[in-house]
Amino acid sequence: MTFTTVPMAGATPQPRNEEWWFSTWDIQKKVWPLTTGRGITVAVLDTGVNGKLPDLADVVLPGTDLTGRKDDGRIDFDAEGGGHGTGMTALISAQGPTMVGIAPGAKILPVTVSREHANYSSGDAQADGIRYAVDHGAKVISMSTGGISPDGPLECDYYLQNAVDYAIKHDVVLVAAAGNDGDTTNAPASPAACPGVVGVGAVDYQARPWVKTARQPYVVVAAPGVDTGSMGRAGVFSNSSGTSTSTALTAAAVALVRAKFPQMSGREVVQRIIASALDTGPRGVDLQTGYGLLRPYHALTDRVAADAPNPVYDRWDKEQRQSGMTITRSPKPSAIHSVVAKPHRKSGGSSLILYTAAGLVILSLLAGVGVVVFRHKREVLS
Repeated sequence: MTFTTVPMAGATPQPRNEEWWFSTWDIQKKVWPLTTGRGITVAVLDTGVNGKLPDLADVVLPGTDLTGRKDDGRIDFDAEGGGHGTGMTALISAQGPTMVGIAPGAKILPVTVSREHANYSSGDAQADGIRYAVDHGAKVISMSTGGISPDGPLECDYYLQNAVDYAIKHDVVLVAAAGNDGDTTNAPASPAACPGVVGVGAVDYQARPWVKTARQPYVVVAAPGVDTGSMGRAGVFSNSSGTSTSTALTAAAVALVRAKFPQMSGREVVQRIIASALDTGPRGVDLQTGYGLLRPYHALTDRVAADAPNPVYDRWDKEQRQSGMTITRSPKPSAIHSVVAKPHRKSGGSSLILYTAAGLVILSLLAGVGVVVFRHKREVLS
């Protein structure tokens, strides 16, 4: 397949022909006149980001590496996948000429939580990465990773949940990949399964669920994730499929809403995202697409009732009531693997992975203390 790059027009970045979600969401005509995400920092918890690429040089802030290296997150260590963290960042806020993100006004805070390649990350780093992002100004956290919790289906490791709680209490929106094994093991993925996290499924350009997208009750919205692609750490564009891509695009959409409504709480932002989604897949709320296809323009303009559904925060509120206390620091898990979508391989998504507990959590003590050919006709679902 031959890829082409649309030339830049003045100071306005132009998307590639292959970035079909721009027409699906009518980003240039409807969304960008309202907001480009300026003033919002999105933390990308991943393999690092190649901050030297021309497309990203002006948007990637100094971050951190929580895998033991002494760098600031602006190096992408994903040799196997070609640069997963860079790809996710480009989907959010790339400036061109290789490609353009849907929130080009947003800044990126890179937090490296995966070593060597996109299939391996530290569970401890994932939780610490959330805390780092919160403490360094992120208003949105994008996590194209996941794993199976040792605490049972749809549960979340205590240390990771504590970090999620910390972010929500600081008004930060968390977005995570639903998982890419919906047609096989369909195991629940954490952090997407953690109460308070926006779980994202993947759909194609006709808003049809991707065959591999996870089928789980924590999925609340879906976004483009089929034949999407991005650029890798070397700056080369290639296409793939997976919930990693749909997660990054959703995080970018959240940034757009937060920039447009800076006084709006994260709870309200998520409510708008859900309420303005287009029902797709099986009629009504379903396990693959949740409430439906995310629609940025509608999230920015629709009138949303105060009592509109907000299952993400309803579940978090319930978790808070049931816990009866705040766990300040739980025993740390050991290593986890990620479910990143391998954006620089034609095959797309990879397998879900396992969290491995480092030790037993003594709850009683705590309680005692208190590729494909791109189609040219795109249906506009904006």
